[in-house]
Amino acid sequence: MTNSPAAPLDGAIRDGRHYMRIRVYYEDTDFTGLVYHANYLRFMERGRSNYLRLLGADQRALFDEAESEAPGFAFVVRSMQIEFLKPAHMDEVLDIVTRPLEVRGASITLHQEVRRGDTLLLDAKVKVAFVSGGQARPIPKALRVAMKADQV
Repeated sequence: MTNSPAAPLDGAIRDGRHYMRIRVYYEDTDFTGLVYHANYLRFMERGRSNYLRLLGADQRALFDEAESEAPGFAFVVRSMQIEFLKPAHMDEVLDIVTRPLEVRGASITLHQEVRRGDTLLLDAKVKVAFVSGGQARPIPKALRVAMKADQV
């Protein structure tokens, strides 16, 4: 775990994976008391965003280098493959696990899981495109290094 004040909210990166905990609230559920399927997308987005935030905190110089190479860069979701395996319920604590799988030019594929303890609830592959100035661009070397993407 990182010792920064943001670590409890943003999760932590360990062994190339980002781990983030969330609690399921009433607003996350449908009339049956189960997490509404679209809310898993929000949970996963938070996992991806916090993964990048922690990379930036740990590798600020590398992110600054990427910003100089591709001003105003962002990652945008291009595709998702999701398997909903088991439901989550109100008040449960879930783990969102994110790790890089593959880097190709202007995109990176991430593997994401939603877990309740040892139980896998959702398994997903998410492809995100790297864009700058409204155009797809090759992922700068600085970001590849920060994500350890060249080792994937």
